[in-house]
Amino acid sequence: MTGKSGGNRVTSNILEPGDGRRSIPAGIWVLGFVSMLMDISSEMIHALLPVYMISVLGTSALTVGIIEGIAEATASITKVFSGALSDWLGKRKLLAVLGYGLAAVTKPIFPLAPTVGWLVAARFIDRVGKGIRGAPRDALVADIAPPHLRGASFGLRQSLDTIGAFLGPLLAIGLMWLTADHFQAVFWVAVIPAFLAVALLAVAVKEPKRPEGLRRVSMPLHRDELVRLGPTFWCVVVVATVFTLARFSEAFLLLRAQSDGLQLMLIPAVLVVMNIAYALSAYPAGALSDRVNRVAMLAIGLLLLIAADVLLAFAPGFPGLIAGVVLWGLHMGFTQGLFATLIADAAPAELRGTGFGIFNLVTGLALLLASVIAGVLWDMVGPQGTFLVGAAFALFALIGLALLGRRLSGVPA
Repeated sequence: MTGKSGGNRVTSNILEPGDGRRSIPAGIWVLGFVSMLMDISSEMIHALLPVYMISVLGTSALTVGIIEGIAEATASITKVFSGALSDWLGKRKLLAVLGYGLAAVTKPIFPLAPTVGWLVAARFIDRVGKGIRGAPRDALVADIAPPHLRGASFGLRQSLDTIGAFLGPLLAIGLMWLTADHFQAVFWVAVIPAFLAVALLAVAVKEPKRPEGLRRVSMPLHRDELVRLGPTFWCVVVVATVFTLARFSEAFLLLRAQSDGLQLMLIPAVLVVMNIAYALSAYPAGALSDRVNRVAMLAIGLLLLIAADVLLAFAPGFPGLIAGVVLWGLHMGFTQGLFATLIADAAPAELRGTGFGIFNLVTGLALLLASVIAGVLWDMVGPQGTFLVGAAFALFALIGLALLGRRLSGVPA
């Protein structure tokens, strides 16, 4: 489905014969590899940072939690302003380079930091960088991608990004073994892919020219402009928010593994398995959504999440855990890129940055709330209650998705 908000229509895309990965513009591939390189760098550090802060710098677990909470909240808030700024400037790449650049320059601070204060500053600036780049980058993907390959393009970028998410921790584990647990050495290695990502983005991505006649936006966050985003856009945001309440932090997958008695050294492998399933499914799901109804593909993703929750709530032992984790990863592959694609479909071209910023802010806050609810449920009633409530939220999202599908199909072609 492609389309714009307001009075514009939303129609289904048909993939032209012969189209596929070779037809996806080079800029999309480059943005995917940029995301992958930065994720490798970030995850190499983040996989070790909590242990480093506690065991080497002597901080408390509470301090780690506060730092992570502030960092993620900062990223969510920054996204809405960077997206709006990209619409006002009419430029996406500049802000994307700035965001990735800020993240890269913080990486050498981690091996050099003498105190927790330095790490707090680095983590804060790193998340500001993530917030700055997120919405403009997604809007740039939408600008570069042909409408009939939009789902495949978002899926490809998400797949490459997720490859970085599991390669980073694996590299960290290997390097810790090779260096006899030398944290700073691993942190220094993580600097390399971060700066490669910035260089690749600056040199190899060409921002498309602004279409002639495209309306200039002077105040993207003004009420009148938010109304111009249109009811279809806001319906997508509402459904995505309810869905996000169902998919709380993956930390609870680790807790589920621990409650099953999995050895501590093997627990991080749970996220590796999840991200492999995620990476393998994101591109095929996005590409298939260019041929069929996107809402139907999202419905499959929600059903996968419900199945994962039921397995994680009731299936005993290691086989049940792994099956639930694989289904969790598949649901991510069937939903994350597709929600971004729907935002690109629904938001007017001149307000795409603002649309992605709002979407990222609202769903980021919903994820925070979902994780708090999951934590309370875990303490009060245990894993079963947590995963069953997640399944209930997924059912509500499925109902909302059905209503959204009716709305889209009711728009005259």
